[in-house]
Amino acid sequence: MDTRQWMSILLCVATALMLFVAALSYVKRQHPMARTMIAMMLTASCYALGYSFELLSDDLAGVKLSYQLEYLGIPFVSAFWLLLVFQFTGSAASYRTRIGAMLFLIPAATFVLQLTNDWHHLLYKGFIPNAPGSIPLYNTIKGPWYVVHAVYNYTILLLGILLFLPMYLRAVPIVRKQIGVLIFGAAGPMLFNMAYMVNKEVDFTPFGFALSGLVYAWGIFRFRLLRLTPLAYAKMFDTIRDGAILLDYENQIVSCNGAAIEAYPELPRPNGPSVSADEALRSSPELLARLKEGEFRDARFPLERALGDRVRHYLCSLTHIYDAGPTPIGKMLLLSEVTELKENEERLREKSRQLTQLNAFKDKLFTVMAHDIRDPIALLVSLTELLETDAAETDSTKNEVLPEIKRQVKGTYHLVDNLLDWYRSQNGQIAFRPLPWNLQQVVRQAISLSGTRAGMKSIALTERIDESIAVQADKEMLDLIFRNLLANAIKHTGIGGKVEAGAFVDGSLVTVFIRDNGSGIDEATAKLLRHDEMYFKEPGFASGEEAGEMRFGLVLTREFLRMHGGRLWFESEAGLGTTFYFTLTGSAGGEEAAYRDRMEALTE
Repeated sequence: MDTRQWMSILLCVATALMLFVAALSYVKRQHPMARTMIAMMLTASCYALGYSFELLSDDLAGVKLSYQLEYLGIPFVSAFWLLLVFQFTGSAASYRTRIGAMLFLIPAATFVLQLTNDWHHLLYKGFIPNAPGSIPLYNTIKGPWYVVHAVYNYTILLLGILLFLPMYLRAVPIVRKQIGVLIFGAAGPMLFNMAYMVNKEVDFTPFGFALSGLVYAWGIFRFRLLRLTPLAYAKMFDTIRDGAILLDYENQIVSCNGAAIEAYPELPRPNGPSVSADEALRSSPELLARLKEGEFRDARFPLERALGDRVRHYLCSLTHIYDAGPTPIGKMLLLSEVTELKENEERLREKSRQLTQLNAFKDKLFTVMAHDIRDPIALLVSLTELLETDAAETDSTKNEVLPEIKRQVKGTYHLVDNLLDWYRSQNGQIAFRPLPWNLQQVVRQAISLSGTRAGMKSIALTERIDESIAVQADKEMLDLIFRNLLANAIKHTGIGGKVEAGAFVDGSLVTVFIRDNGSGIDEATAKLLRHDEMYFKEPGFASGEEAGEMRFGLVLTREFLRMHGGRLWFESEAGLGTTFYFTLTGSAGGEEAAYRDRMEALTE
């Protein structure tokens, strides 16, 4: 087997390799670059196959016939390569059709001039035979158009490389490797052709295309050359900070950034092998369903994903990526994490709910206080009527009645004045200003205010509280808590009974109790008192004057203690007495609170 046959076989192998690359590109034909690659490989294979026939030809007619097949590829390969560069770099996207038409003017003219060369000899002036069995069989004398054709091809190659340079400098690593593949694939034929231009004998350019086929096949398999253009990479990696997942038209994950990998650790790492969306996103079936929708519509939708011990919230944006045609070549999924916004929104909802409850509680408060104010006013009315009707009253009667009227009026005035000041200062909202207070001083003040009512029944009021105990509380609320609990204890304690207030410290909590030896609470009433919202949910409990008064005071007390983070409970035995307990935040160390109380006393 002589050299010509060996070279022909190698050229056939090169042709097969280029056809293989064309077949790989055909699988991805939805991508414009893939279609251009198919055309480039087919024209290059025509060149190689035609040259193999030229080497096997025995006469000039066979050589010229081989040229017809070779020139199906020779003029067009470079033009298709530059078109590939335009598509890859995104250059002149809006003018690409017109540029493409102009790009093929000279190749088309070269093809026509080769077909009619015998008439004008612009491409080849003549053919000089070599010795039989030499390679090539005929040496050609180049015409003027051949120079135009050569200059055109080298200009195209140089222009393509210049277009690649700025993109290479700013591209991500995977795109740089793709650019290297395209440049190296073009450099092989160019270098072999330059060698032919120097020796003017054997044309090894088709073997350069065989090298190109190997390089392009490697690029397709190793660097996903025909998946997506670098425009999408640039958009994803250079301009966004959210999680981004780039998919091709087959729903293969081409690439993703670090933020996306944080959301989906199953995603492939940079420069790793591509995986299908079904495999990487299987934990989010709703997301997969969105990606597989047949309609090419961009969409925005929420997504929840549990990562560790926290639920992450994302706002997803699905964008279809187009090149020049109407069919998308891929998709880009952006994952904008809105977990903080969602949590803030939930907190706002909770605040709104609390404000609604506080507003309702404000209404409850004034309903309760209306009952508390009504009793002393009714007593005042009775006393004044008594003064009016008893014309023969003695001075001693006046001395008894008038001080009681004064105490009731003063107490009612202070109660109403405090409530109105409190309400006005908050523009209709409940104020809660917890400060440290000496518990002993607060209890003694409450016992002093309740002393008159207890004295009418000869009830002994005592306190057993260490002077060092301080609590963190709102003063007005704390006064009302003690006032209600002491009033209930006095009301249900018989003549000559005892009411005791005490407290003990348990860690960061202070437990306060009000104990009486009165009539106690029967089981039916105790069951109702243990119900939350008993005033509003138990209308049957409103029957009876004493039950109603107890109900109002305990509703208010329980609400105030909830605002302090404490709780209220009681223990009772019928006929033996009742003890109410409640908790507040505090400690045994009340110097600051005592100082506050002393300063408050000096300013009164």
